[in-house]
Formats: sequence, C-alpha cells, structure tokens
Amino acid sequence: MRIFLLVIVSAFLLGSCSPYQKMLKSEDIGLKFQYADSLYNAGKYKKALKLMEQLVPAYRGKPQAEKLMFLYADTYYLLGDYYTAGYQFERFTSSYPKSEKIEEGAFKGAKSYYELSPRYSLDQKDTFIGLEKLQNFIDKYPNSVLRQEANILVAELTNKIERKRFEVAKQYYHTSDYKAAIKAFDLYVIDFPGSEYRMEAFYLRLKSSYLLAIGSLPNLVEGRLNEAKSNYNSFNRYYSDSKRKADADEILQNIEQRLQNKQI
Repeated sequence: MRIFLLVIVSAFLLGSCSPYQKMLKSEDIGLKFQYADSLYNAGKYKKALKLMEQLVPAYRGKPQAEKLMFLYADTYYLLGDYYTAGYQFERFTSSYPKSEKIEEGAFKGAKSYYELSPRYSLDQKDTFIGLEKLQNFIDKYPNSVLRQEANILVAELTNKIERKRFEVAKQYYHTSDYKAAIKAFDLYVIDFPGSEYRMEAFYLRLKSSYLLAIGSLPNLVEGRLNEAKSNYNSFNRYYSDSKRKADADEILQNIEQRLQNKQI
C-alpha cells in the first residue's frame, strides 16, 4: 500500500509539472530554443535566461547560435546585469562580425559600460571604459541611427570625469594645499577646454595663487604675487563678464596694493 501511494503521488507531481519545468528537463534543443525565444519576447527574461544557459553549449558552432548569442547577451542587458551583458555582447560582435545585429550589439555592449559608470565622486574606471567603448562605436559606425544617443552618453560620461577632476582640485583648495590646487587647476583648464566648470577653475586658480603668495616666506611673496597677477590676467581674458569678475577684481586690487606698498 505504501509503495502504491508513492507511485500515485509521483504520477500526480509529474502530471502537474508546468510546461516551463518540462521544458527545462527536455532534451529537444530545437523546441527549447523556440520556448526560450517566446519567453524573451514576452518579457519573461529570468525564465528565458535559464533555458538559454542550457542552450548555449548545445548550439556552439551551429547556424542558430548567432541568434541565440544575441538573445543571450540582450537578456542579461535587459535584466540589468551589465557586466555580463558587456562581456557577452563583445563575444557576439567578435564571433559574428557580419551579423545584421552587429551594430545593435556593439552599441548595447558599449552602453553596458555606460550603465556601470558610478557617481562622479567614486572611482571612474568604468567611466573611462564606457567612454572608450562608446567612442569606438561612434568611430566604427559614423552613420548609425544610434550615433546621436551614443554622443549624448559620451557627453554625460565626459562631464562626470570633468566633475571628478574639478572636485579633486577644489579639495586641494579647501584644505589650503594651494600649490597642489594651482597645479591641478592648471591641468584642468588644459585638459577640459569646454568644461562648464572652467570659469570657476580659472577663478580658484587665481585665488589659490593669491593665498599662496600672502602666506609665503618674505623672500617668495613678491614673485608669487606677480604669478597671481598673471593668473588674474588669464581669468580676465576669458571671463571679463562673468559672475566672478567682481571677486577677481578685488583680489587684483589687493595684489597691486601689496606690490605698491611693498608689503612683502
């Protein structure tokens, strides 16, 4: 009687097994591929992914592998697993360079690294990778309909790197490490000529050089005041009508007064 009951229960469980569970156990890879494709199209990405993980080794080297590998990478992308998506899209583009999906795959692979880019205050390793990948896409597909979006993403990542560098320079200023601040702002205005923070960088370089001068040993003050005056001239050349003009003029007045009175 006990054995009979176990057989009945087992038969019931097998009979009540869902189509998805049956498909996971199926050895018919063609049918399994169709089912995975239907789940992907229905937006059931987690279920589709489990089937695809079984299919990828089975389809290696087969003609259908091209479509499968794109869907596999895109499923990771749609699930927000951007590290894996970026890797899988790179595998797809290198394995199928003549695919009709090559352009989309290259873009989504690059955009995966954009998605991995953290806020500006954190380490920007993934931001630099994203910039490189997106720029490579733009260079390779200059006429792509995705080019405009790629340019927008590049601008966002570039701004993040600009902000990071600007905040590092500003931190030197706020901690009174004026030598380091001046050097950092010098490099910043050279490296990012179109930055939205450039005017502030010119102003803070001026102020840092002035504060460095008046806090220096007597024999260094005059030379450093003249360096500060040179930084004022650079600021005034580009930003004579900016919101920082009055503050910069006040610094210049103090510089000239000290030089004239020889308060050094």
